[in-house]
Parts: sequence; C-alpha cells; structure tokens
Amino acid sequence: MDPLENLVLQVAGALWAAWATLHATLFESVVQPALFRLGLTSWIEMAFDWTEVFLVGAVEIVVLALVLTALEKWRPVEARKDSRAVRVDIIYTLLVRLGILPLAIFFMLLPLVDGIDGWLRMQGYIPPKIEDAFPALFAHPMASFLVYLVILDFVMYWIHRAQHQLGFWWALHALHHSQREMTFWTDDRNHLLDMVFTDAALAFVALAVGVPPGQFVLMVALSRAVESLAHANVRMSFGRVGEWILVSPRFHRVHHAIGLGHEGERLGCNFAVLFPVWDHLFGSANPIREYPPTGIRDQLAGRDYGEGFWRQQWLGLKRLAGRA
Repeated sequence: MDPLENLVLQVAGALWAAWATLHATLFESVVQPALFRLGLTSWIEMAFDWTEVFLVGAVEIVVLALVLTALEKWRPVEARKDSRAVRVDIIYTLLVRLGILPLAIFFMLLPLVDGIDGWLRMQGYIPPKIEDAFPALFAHPMASFLVYLVILDFVMYWIHRAQHQLGFWWALHALHHSQREMTFWTDDRNHLLDMVFTDAALAFVALAVGVPPGQFVLMVALSRAVESLAHANVRMSFGRVGEWILVSPRFHRVHHAIGLGHEGERLGCNFAVLFPVWDHLFGSANPIREYPPTGIRDQLAGRDYGEGFWRQQWLGLKRLAGRA
C-alpha cells in the first residue's frame, strides 16, 4: 500500500473512532438517562440513531456558519440592512439542522414502510428495487449513494415545482420567498406544515426506492450544505457549464427574484435543489446573469408575511385558509 494512502486511511480511522466515541458518550451520559427518567425506554434504539443525527447537524451548522459567513463578507450581493430579518432564519436553521423535523419523519415512516414491505412479501409479492434492475450501479457504496442522490434530487425538483404551482402549497411556501435579505440562513425558512408535506414526500420516496438510513442522513446533510450556499448573500456563479452541474448562489437567487422567480407562465424558474440540469431539461431554467432583489411582488404593496417565528407560522395558516 502507498504510504500516503496508508496515512489517509489511518487519519480517517482515527476521525471515525473519535466520532464514534463522541456519539456514544453523548448518548450514554445525556440521552439514555433522560429516556429512563421519562419512561421512554422503548425509544432507546431510535434515540441512539437520533443522537448521531443531532451531532451531524451541530457540526454542519458550525462549519457552514464559519465558511459561508466569510464568503458573504468577501463578496456580498447587498449590504445587510436589518439584522432582525435574519435572526428568525437562524431559529429555522437550528430547528431543521439539528434533526428535529426532516429526519424524524424518515425514521417515523421507516416502520410503516417496512411493515408494508413485509406484508406484501407474505402475500407472495416482492416489491422491485432499483438495485435489482441495475445491479452494476450499486456495486460500490459510493456509486449507490450517487444514484440515490440523483433520484431524490429529481423528486425534489418536482416537489419544488408543485410548491409553486399548487395554490394551497404556495400559501405556505411563500414564507420562504418572503425574505428580502437572503443569507445562507434563509434555506430553512419554511412553514412547519410546508416542511411536513415536503419531508414526508421525500422520505416516502427514499424508503420506497430502498435508500439505507445511514445514506439518507448523509444525503440530507450534503443537500442542506449545498442549499445553504445557494441561498448565500454572495456574488458567485459557476459559469454557463458549471450551472448545468450544480446550483450556484446566482442561479438560485434568480429563483427568489421579485416578479421573476415565482411568477409567469410556469410560476417561477430555477427550481433545482442540487442539479440545475433538471431545469434545463424541463424548460424552467432562466439563464440571466444578474443578482436581482429578492422577495414577493405583493410585499411592495404592503402585504405582511410576518417578522417573528410564530407570526410567520400564523399568517401562513391564514393564507392557507384564504383569510390573509
């Protein structure tokens, strides 16, 4: 074995061992005793997985805050005018990235999907899996990870279009687009009910196609990191070729643009979450090379989308009911 390769393996092994120790220590010293005191011992196995989800989210928040804050200071699109507009987005980020909602839905659906799968097998029907049809694509864990990532991103593209095209869903999703001062914190600014719809649909597809729980956690973390960059207040483009490959801050800012990103014949443009190729293939790409102002047109006429967390949630429900 090459000395450099051996060194890399040793470092990776040491990091993995340190991570496992941190995970076990947090679970055994904090989480497990709390479950015993609350009489929730039946949740121990799920809580062990959840502790790792929490750690992944905590590390992700710290790394993204350090890196993307530096980027936003380096080449900002616009100067920050009101810090209060960003503070509430930080609350959303903590809620989502620490695993309180999106991965909870995945693990809550897991027993249901496993039960349906088991019942179908008892009836003599074996549900088809993608790896059965294309075994060569799943011969290596990294290859299978990439295949599943592409599949889920394709699903997210169509979910995102539905959020704009279905009136009831837009009533909730509009909260995300109401941020007039976009930053990397804006990614998780969503109505809780909107998140339930979106995450439940994505989790169900992931389970249906056979994404392993461990890979799903990594996919969520990777996707969220790219989405945070895409929302950053930074003057950055990946070029004409690069923006077929990965969503850039410029590409996604157009999606949030007033009068452009969520209006018009298709009720928006640049819907891709990770891979802009979907927008190019399905005719929803807008190639303008600008960094337009963000928000929703009716905000200019005085429509209120709320400043604080609870008011934003309440107004979203009123829009859904047709009363705001």
